[in-house]
Amino acid sequence: MSGSDPHTTTVAVRTGWRARLSPRRGLERVRDSAGAITQIVIAATAAFAFAHYALGHATPLLAATVTVSSLGLVRDARPRRVLETVIGMIIGILIAELIVLVAGIGWWQLGITLAVSLVVARFLADQPAFAIAAAIQAAIVMVIPASVPFLRLVDGIVGGVAALLVTALVPRSPLRQVAHEGAAVIAAFDDAVLTLVQALRRGDPRRAARGLEKARALQAPLDAWRQSIESGAAIARISPFVRRQRSEFERQERVRAHLDLATRNLRVIARRVVYLCDDGSPRPVAADLLAELATAGRLLADVLTDISYELVAREAVRSVATRLDPVVIAAGRSSVDQNLIGAFRPLAVDLMTAAGMPADDARAALPRV
Repeated sequence: MSGSDPHTTTVAVRTGWRARLSPRRGLERVRDSAGAITQIVIAATAAFAFAHYALGHATPLLAATVTVSSLGLVRDARPRRVLETVIGMIIGILIAELIVLVAGIGWWQLGITLAVSLVVARFLADQPAFAIAAAIQAAIVMVIPASVPFLRLVDGIVGGVAALLVTALVPRSPLRQVAHEGAAVIAAFDDAVLTLVQALRRGDPRRAARGLEKARALQAPLDAWRQSIESGAAIARISPFVRRQRSEFERQERVRAHLDLATRNLRVIARRVVYLCDDGSPRPVAADLLAELATAGRLLADVLTDISYELVAREAVRSVATRLDPVVIAAGRSSVDQNLIGAFRPLAVDLMTAAGMPADDARAALPRV
């Protein structure tokens, strides 16, 4: 604890080279990528073995490289993304095979192959990664000779099929990743709210500005969460092992969508707090109300992993929402103070709807003004 404010905690945060070399962060990255690593190892090994033993290819390098490149360690493991990456690489391999057949192998043939692959891939897709994937596989074809035409194209197709199969049959536990992303959003949301609470208690313009900065920074983790939900839902549509989780992904998206609205309202609140704190006057009543909303909103982290917590979270927010009458709470204060309390109302509605309450019921919980 620091100073006279019991709500302020000082935590040492590592920065610079110590943060980059932290074993804990390295272990967290390994843990988060465990599913992707498992997928890649299984798919690449199976593709190589199939091409080598079943098809008789001596060195089916592209069977492995296409698999590794199409799966990758990215968060977005949707089958469509994997398929698009596979198509890009197959196009690059096909272009290279045709040029080798017509002009042979050499430094200038490599240049032509790369140019054609990049131009064709950029024409077909707006994703830069699509073009790069095509160019890399085309380059591999040009520098590693083969005795049979289009042999490497077959290897690439084998690798692509293996990647798609493993996406459906060995999913990356997408629901766990989604819950992890959601918990990160709620933690960041809570941190931003508590910073604004401290600013209101102290009348501190610097803390208010910091709270606004944190509120604005919430969009990045929200977008990451959305991407994880979309990826998991897409996998659930094709994977027999994850299909039963489709309704859970829909619920997670509902929570995310309403938290997205809540963060937009939080930014409105933060801007008003910045304006109010210019006079340096503490506003303990507004601070206490916002702190209660933060406490209730924190329960959404439990909602992400257990639907039974929805009722608890809804009622916690409702207990605050029923008192959000700006005229009563900010009686005798300026219209700006009343507007701040008024801005808490849509935030409370968004938190209640995130916890599963129908929007009409959430709005009805607010006192009439």
